[in-house]
Amino acid sequence: MANKLYVGNLAYSSTEDSLRELFSNFGTVVSAKIIVDRDTGNSKGFGFVEIGSDEEASAAIEGTNGQDLEGRQIRVNEAMDKPKKSFGPRY
Repeated sequence: MANKLYVGNLAYSSTEDSLRELFSNFGTVVSAKIIVDRDTGNSKGFGFVEIGSDEEASAAIEGTNGQDLEGRQIRVNEAMDKPKKSFGPRY
């Protein structure tokens, strides 16, 4: 299991500090990042948390998935790699 977790359905008022605080209950938080719109700077409602070890990541998923954070029921699972863009066939 990877140590990078996807956190979805975040309230637009959520902060990286609130994510760090929530996930620190389950282990060492290496980083917490909320994704923002590049034009407006507003939250897109999801983010990523990198946590210290596989065991801590598993505990964090079990302990936070479906939990209420700032009035929203968050979704937490293992982050997937971003798919590579395909520009059509190469000849």
